[in-house]
Order: sequence, then structure tokens, then C-alpha cells
Amino acid sequence: MTISRFGSDALFDGGFAYGSRVRGEQLFTAGVSPLDEHGSVVAPGDPIAQTSHVVELLATLLAEQGSTVDDIAKLTVYVETADRADVAAVWGAVEEAFAGDTPPAVIVAVTVLPYPGQRIEIDAVTVAR
Repeated sequence: MTISRFGSDALFDGGFAYGSRVRGEQLFTAGVSPLDEHGSVVAPGDPIAQTSHVVELLATLLAEQGSTVDDIAKLTVYVETADRADVAAVWGAVEEAFAGDTPPAVIVAVTVLPYPGQRIEIDAVTVAR
């Protein structure tokens, strides 16, 4: 395996990986927005539905490059919100989308995203297979 995730004996164990050790060629994605095949925002205003959709889009993008979501070394999730409850709900949706094997990730609350109704954008650092 080219990615091994690690925690820390010294830091609080929140049940998540703090980092990844990576060997091999890396892929860096731009932010993936919750758009359909026509460029329209999917589930406008719904961050949970958009999270699931964006992870599916990310999987498609990675597959085109010969990789999978299992190869993600670092994930960044942007949430358009000023509400911690939204951030927590999106984190739950991320964990569900990754079936409990969530890569090291950060969720960032932002004031605005590019498309009207867009609440989520995700980028990733991945190891090529």
C-alpha cells in the first residue's frame, strides 16, 4: 500500500487520522463542486446531499486517473456556513460517504462558494496507483 494513515499517542484521539505517510506519485485535485452533467448545482442549499454527490464526483475524477477514494491522503471540505451545526452535519456526511474510513481531513467554514445554492466544495491529495 502506498498510503498509511497515522494518529498520535500525544494528541487527543478524536477517532480520526491526523495524517498520511505517502509513497508514489501524487495527484492534487481542484475543488470539486456539486454540479450535474449540465453544470447546474445539485440539491441547492442542501450541504448533506451535496457532500454525497461531490464524493461521487471525486470518485469519478480519480477513476479517470487510475485512482480511487481509498487512495486519498488528504481531504479538504469547504462548507458555506457560519453555523457549527452545519459543519458537524457535513462531517457526518463525509464519514458516511467514506464508510468510516475517512482520510485525514479538514473542514473549513467559508462565507461564499462560487455557485448560487452551492454549500460544499471538496479537494483532495491522492496517490496515483
